Amino acid sequence: MANTPGSKKAVRKIARRTAINTARRSRVRTFLRKFDEAVTSGDATAAKDAFVQAQSELMRAVTKGVVHKNTGSRKVSRLHAQLKKMSAA
Repeated sequence: MANTPGSKKAVRKIARRTAINTARRSRVRTFLRKFDEAVTSGDATAAKDAFVQAQSELMRAVTKGVVHKNTGSRKVSRLHAQLKKMSAA
């Protein structure tokens, strides 16, 4: 249990940051899901638009510290590979 005023404030800050980070992570997952749905539907233009949005959201999560830089880059790379594979077929 937090006893000092500083530790009580730290608990409040952590709770606030956790809520914000959870919302950001959820937002990223939403855009990734939209991309997956566009790819499975076979619509190339919708997939391209969804890719751009998903990439933007992932990189924003990276800059905010929600996702590690390498994780964000890896996910974007895999999304792009899926998009290339879909447009080539």
